[in-house]
Amino acid sequence: MTISIDQAIIHEITQAAEGKLTCRLRPQPLLNGSAVEVMLEELHQTYTSKAGKGFGYFGVPEEDGEASTVFSDQLTQYRQGELGFVEFTSKASQLLQQELAKYDFSQGGFLLMASYTNLTSEFLFVALLNAKQSMTVLDDMELSQNNHLDLNNLQLAARIDLTELQADPESKKYISFVRGRAGRKVADFFLDFMGCVEGVNTKVQNKNLMVALEDFVSSNELTKDEKQDVREKVFNYCTEQSDVGDDIDLKSLASELEEGGMDSFYDFANTGEYELDESFPADKATLRQLKKFSGTGGGVSLSFDGKHLGERVIYDPISDTIMIKGVPANLKEQLDRRLKGE
Repeated sequence: MTISIDQAIIHEITQAAEGKLTCRLRPQPLLNGSAVEVMLEELHQTYTSKAGKGFGYFGVPEEDGEASTVFSDQLTQYRQGELGFVEFTSKASQLLQQELAKYDFSQGGFLLMASYTNLTSEFLFVALLNAKQSMTVLDDMELSQNNHLDLNNLQLAARIDLTELQADPESKKYISFVRGRAGRKVADFFLDFMGCVEGVNTKVQNKNLMVALEDFVSSNELTKDEKQDVREKVFNYCTEQSDVGDDIDLKSLASELEEGGMDSFYDFANTGEYELDESFPADKATLRQLKKFSGTGGGVSLSFDGKHLGERVIYDPISDTIMIKGVPANLKEQLDRRLKGE
């Protein structure tokens, strides 16, 4: 187990025949220790590895007027011992039901709320899970249809870093959330019920980091291989931070580069020109550009390792062409077959 569970509970939001949503509240925390541990460990790992998460805080943009602070107020009461865990989560379930009632597409689900510790941080995990039908073979070899929680399809989930919230209430990233498949709008109602506002644009921070890095390696007298080694080192550091759920820390990243004899990347990147925070979450999809070039458009998809640029892959920006030396064998076979057929 990588997490230490404090308490966990599940409430159900159901839709009646006439379309009205109701809450079925559980009167006590989940008791089956083994099952709860397995479930939350799986959800923790799944959530941590989710790419492209958003980050925010309790509040509301000025243009939206007054925020609903009900959830954050109740969370404070729970943290101060004025509300018990069951009462706090029951109120949260009713609050989510009220938010869901505003939308025609809602069908409810199972609201899971869990308080647990991972490493040195305490978290509150909030997820709206769906049930999925499955078939089971019984002892007498008869088939039975059952419902089970769809833990793999985690689309509406958020995690509040209670330790960071307490240590730095002005932070803009103590809440993380899963972005919906069709973009953030899908999950708006889920964030609205918590009063969560997006605070840190992770993709922008990671793109700015790459711009700063490219300017940094260009300002140093490095060979092509040495530049690529620096990119690899930065990519590996950022990926490792992401895998364990930690942020990219500029000072720590700079220390990694200084061990290789580089000048201070921290001083270079911290000039204000790149608008980088001291720390921010890693975005693997963006950082992958440190190692690979890829693009799709007009019916053409192309991807290659960055080390091949200027050698096997020659790019001419003037003629807007790319020449590839050493066509991959499987692609060459397809091309030869097509040419032969024509």
